[in-house]
Amino acid sequence: MTLPSLTKLLLKAKKEKNLSFEDLGNLINRDEVWVASLFYGQATASEEEATSLIAALDLTSDLKEDLSTPPVKGCLDPVIPTDPLIYRFYEIMQVYGLPMKDVIQEKFGDGIMSAIDFSIEVDKVEDPKGDRVLVKMCGKFLPYKKW
Repeated sequence: MTLPSLTKLLLKAKKEKNLSFEDLGNLINRDEVWVASLFYGQATASEEEATSLIAALDLTSDLKEDLSTPPVKGCLDPVIPTDPLIYRFYEIMQVYGLPMKDVIQEKFGDGIMSAIDFSIEVDKVEDPKGDRVLVKMCGKFLPYKKW
């Protein structure tokens, strides 16, 4: 998969400034996964958020429009499931998969979350505007081995 040039630029600047997604999230009062989603072109920043991020990353102001324009979401290579509920999980991974990967690897290092030593909880959260689905995944972190 080829990353968009804006994503590469943002990730490079973040690395050069030794900033985490959490650092940037704190700067603009957003969650770290949301900031990572923005970097991967899966979220839209307000002009104020874009201005703050551009300043923190020491980038040019012409990027403000790129960060504040609504993106085309779900740009990973498609292998689309047909079941509607499963498709929604696919859609979630399309939008948040790469950002989640980066945040996990920032916290744990280079590796993966096990799907074998793994648990998942699904709960119903009652809401007057419509009940919500709460999904909690817990997988053992497995660092990649060096040899």
